[in-house]
Amino acid sequence: MLAFRRLRDLRLAIVVPTLNEEGTLRHILPTVLPLADEVVVSDGGSTDRTVEVARELGARVVTGSPGRGGQLTRGAAAATEADILLFLHADTLPPPDAARLVRAAVAAGAVGGGFRVRFDDGRRLLRLGEWLIDLRTSLTRLPLGDQAQFVTREAFDTLGGYRDWPILEDLDFAWRMQRRWGRRRLAIIDEKVTTAARRFVEQGVVRTVATNWLIWLLFGFGVSPHRLARLYRHIR
Repeated sequence: MLAFRRLRDLRLAIVVPTLNEEGTLRHILPTVLPLADEVVVSDGGSTDRTVEVARELGARVVTGSPGRGGQLTRGAAAATEADILLFLHADTLPPPDAARLVRAAVAAGAVGGGFRVRFDDGRRLLRLGEWLIDLRTSLTRLPLGDQAQFVTREAFDTLGGYRDWPILEDLDFAWRMQRRWGRRRLAIIDEKVTTAARRFVEQGVVRTVATNWLIWLLFGFGVSPHRLARLYRHIR
């Protein structure tokens, strides 16, 4: 069992979904590549130099149709030797000791989890946004995609990977992990990933948080993610 293996023996793969993220990849890949045994960039049809930049910097690249859920699952399929999969948004930087922390959580019995989060912008309203995310994470123990979700390969395969949805694939996956193994088997690592505040800055913190919560509420009442995607505005 993974819990009884030495930390250094647990092979970690990082999967990064992309769509026109040339600039952010230049920023994050030099930091991310040394952390993992393997880094896979799963591209959804970029029209800039995202794919070329990923390959030039040393990541493995897989390509396919757009849609984060499908891209994450394709990326995981390409990481054939990994014991642990960490899914990292292209605009998010993990802490320097992320690999050790994830391996330690899995060795202690976690099947998956995520990190706390901070924004790359220090304005006061964004600190409020961080606090709300932290509160939601503490109450639900459901870390989402921008919190660098991770999972053991065994658990990922058991759940059948992410659903091929336009949004909410991360919430659905965390819910399925929790229902299958319980709250205690999901680790919330106190170290923080740093994620881009671009959507909060563009749309406003209050509006973005309110929209997110509305989407989650409607999803809980059974509204299709394909319909809810109309409420979600992608910002790059």
